[in-house]
Amino acid sequence: DAQARAQAWCADKAGQRIHGTTCQQPAVVFAEGEAALLLPVPTAVYQVPIYANAKVHRDYHIQVDRALYSIPEHLRGQTLSVRADRELVKAFHRGKLVKTHPRQPAGGRSTDPADLPADKTGYAMRDLTRLIATAAGHGADIGIYAERLLDHQLPWTRMRQVYRLLGLVKRYGSAPVNTACGRALELDVVSVSKIAAMLQKATENTPTEPPRAATGLAPARFARDPGEYRSEGRPRPDWMSVIDGGANPVSDNEIQGR
Repeated sequence: DAQARAQAWCADKAGQRIHGTTCQQPAVVFAEGEAALLLPVPTAVYQVPIYANAKVHRDYHIQVDRALYSIPEHLRGQTLSVRADRELVKAFHRGKLVKTHPRQPAGGRSTDPADLPADKTGYAMRDLTRLIATAAGHGADIGIYAERLLDHQLPWTRMRQVYRLLGLVKRYGSAPVNTACGRALELDVVSVSKIAAMLQKATENTPTEPPRAATGLAPARFARDPGEYRSEGRPRPDWMSVIDGGANPVSDNEIQGR
C-alpha cells in the first residue's frame, strides 16, 4: 500500500505541480527530455563490492577475504586500498590503481611473476628449471648437485635446500662451493650440511680416501695378530725342562740299569 501511494503521489501530485526552480512540471520534463537518456535496467543482480585496507607483506602479497594477491615489489610494507567484487580485485595506492587480479576463492592465490624480485621468482612460482639454471651458473658441479637435491617425489619441498646452497656461494664464493660439490658427488653424499661443514673446515681440496670395505663386524676388544700365537723361534722356558724330566733327561735304558 505504501509503495502504491508513493507512486501515485509522484505521478499525480509532485509530478504535476510547477517546480519552483525550473518553473515546469517535473513529469512533463521527464517524459520529454530525460526518459530517453536512461540506460536499460540491468538484468544481473547488483554486486556489492568489498572495500578494505590491506598491507603488502614480506612475500609481496596482500590478503583480501582470505585469498592472496601479488603486488609490485616496490610497494612492500605499504598499506593499499582494495576494492573487490565477484570478478576483479583492484588495489590502489594513494588513489592510483596499481594492480588488478581476477577474484580468487578463499584459500586461493593469484601471483604475477612480474611483481616479484628476479631472485625470488623461481621459488614463488616453483620454477625448478630456473632454479637449477641459476645454480649451474655458479659452476657445473653446483648445478648437478642442485639437480640431485631436487630429485625427489615432491621436489618443491627441497627448494629451500638449493637456496641454502646458493647462500653458501654468496658466502664462500663459487669456486670453493663448486669444488666441495664435486667432492661430495664423488662420494655420493647429497647433503647441504656436509657441503657447509667442508667449507667451514676448508677441506674441500683434501683428496678423498677410497671407502673401506664394510665387514659388518666391529673389532674385537682382545683381538691379537695370528703371528703372536706361533711357537717357532720362541725361547724355551726353564720350567718346561722340569716338566719334561729336568735339565738332563734320563733315557729308559739308564733307568733300567739303575
